[in-house]
Amino acid sequence: MAIIFKILLLLSVLFVSGYAHEDAHAVPHGNAHEVPHGNAHAVPHGNAHAAAPPGEELENLWVEKDAYKIFNQEQVLGPHEMFGNPFGNPNDFKANKIPNDFGTPIKGEWELVSENSGVSSMHAILLPKIDKVLMYDATIWKISKIELPNGKCRVLDQATGEKDCWCHSVLYDIKDGKLTPLELNTDTWCSSGGLDIEGNLVSTGGFQGGANTVRYLGTAEGSDWREYPTALADRRWYSTQATLPDGAFIVVGGRDAFSYEYIPKEGQSNPKPFFFEFLRQTSDPEENNLYPFVYLSTDGNVFIFANSRSVLLSPTTNQIVKEFPELLGGSRSYPASGASVLLPIKIHSQDPKETLPAEVLICGGSAHKVSYSKAEKQIFYEALEDCGRMRITAKNPVWKRELMPTPRIMGDMMILPTGEVLIVNGAKRGASGWGFAREPNFTPVLYSPRAKRGTRFTALAPSTIPRMYHSTSTVLPDGKVLIAGSNTNNGYIYDAMYPTELRVEKYSPPYLNAAVIQKRPEIVTFNEKMTYAQNIDIEVKIAGGKVEQGDVKVTMYSPAFTTHGINMNQRLIQLGLREVVPANGNFKVGAISPISNKVAPVGYYMLSVVFQGVPSITKWVQIK
Repeated sequence: MAIIFKILLLLSVLFVSGYAHEDAHAVPHGNAHEVPHGNAHAVPHGNAHAAAPPGEELENLWVEKDAYKIFNQEQVLGPHEMFGNPFGNPNDFKANKIPNDFGTPIKGEWELVSENSGVSSMHAILLPKIDKVLMYDATIWKISKIELPNGKCRVLDQATGEKDCWCHSVLYDIKDGKLTPLELNTDTWCSSGGLDIEGNLVSTGGFQGGANTVRYLGTAEGSDWREYPTALADRRWYSTQATLPDGAFIVVGGRDAFSYEYIPKEGQSNPKPFFFEFLRQTSDPEENNLYPFVYLSTDGNVFIFANSRSVLLSPTTNQIVKEFPELLGGSRSYPASGASVLLPIKIHSQDPKETLPAEVLICGGSAHKVSYSKAEKQIFYEALEDCGRMRITAKNPVWKRELMPTPRIMGDMMILPTGEVLIVNGAKRGASGWGFAREPNFTPVLYSPRAKRGTRFTALAPSTIPRMYHSTSTVLPDGKVLIAGSNTNNGYIYDAMYPTELRVEKYSPPYLNAAVIQKRPEIVTFNEKMTYAQNIDIEVKIAGGKVEQGDVKVTMYSPAFTTHGINMNQRLIQLGLREVVPANGNFKVGAISPISNKVAPVGYYMLSVVFQGVPSITKWVQIK
């Protein structure tokens, strides 16, 4: 019996701690048909197959390949499912049965702030300086809930005279909900985007005539879209756009686009893309590699995750420099649609040659490769409830497994000013697509990256509005999160099971609760312009008198471009602290700006001072 118990205990440790794939698939280097972007420094090909570091074997291992067969080909089974429940009931983690471990006395609050956003928000981003959220959907439906101003119409067909007089993009004022309609001519359906160095939106791709388009939208009063329909070499529908250190952009993938390219200067066009064999290899019969997760790592390389595999790409040599272990358990990319985030980056050094640790978290998705095709037949498989977390800058990176309170697909992961991650929106069953999901996941979850594993998830107050396919989330300067959109229908349909959603909500996280809000610091003076590795001083008003340096942290947040459960270019950096001392009746917080543009690409960020877990209202700063 003692031997059997030891075997069961070992299996439980392996299961709970996570499992590492023993043999990642080989991925050949991409075939670049263009002049490489930037300076071409030689980068040796990395070794993805190294074992876990000594002492981390049990902590880091997921089930190895042969042991994985003992469990199940479709999804991992827990020890409770193999040996008659000695470790608890699997239903403890299912819908509506959230264990007490995931509870908290302060769960946040929901507020309905608008009945009509004009367009159902398929894409959203907070624009710097003007504090307005840009929302847009697609032009193909030729309908919305707000008309173009002054009787304006788009001519769709010169021969027939067909027109579209509806607006498909708006600026939403976060203070009063006022809408400013903007005219779009190319189709932005399932497009991508990000902010340039001056805070202007650069949008890429879309559907039909919009697929090769690059668009620009400034923040100055009266700005409107500037559109270039032939700028991209490949058609980019469901692609991902990521910011590089110098503010340039890489655009990766898309439907039938096994390639990537760099956005050309405004008004110019790319002659050819870079072929990317990795994307061809990760595409399966249901694709499951659209909207790949793409992040600039702190070493200047680009992390790309598609389906269940990931690589590190050098944007200077256009070569794969590392392949990571496979994330087992299912597919995570659209239409399996898990969610992902680059976890907060903490500055602890001013040495620009030092690579700061960078970690990626991926949660949810689908355990079944056929979830999409089954959903077409009205069979809705349960979404994944697990997460994989990996330090992508480690010498021998491995995935560590964690469990969310409930299954989730199509969720958003938003980094709050405190460095915690809000997981919100989505469904518990099905796949991305029109009518392909069931059981909305109304309950947001707070993930605390620095807490002990097994205690990081906290279930929060539920919403009452389904936010599934085509919904968005946006972190606001006051620390609230704007939630909008959700349209599982082919067009604007209001009598469906899940009607086209135009209502807008704001969610207030627990740090805005009346019991703690009196701790909120106020930024009095700060540096609006920053350079790298610079000592900066922030004057802060904090009530209560005594303040310890350990009570304070300073964060910088790059706003996410949110669509389809992917949050492009979202990034939070926790600055190093030099001192916190009394000054002028307030406190002077001395901090260290990011050490290089690999850590914080040039552009605009939301600066926040956090005191005892409560963030200030953010201020816009620019670093370059």
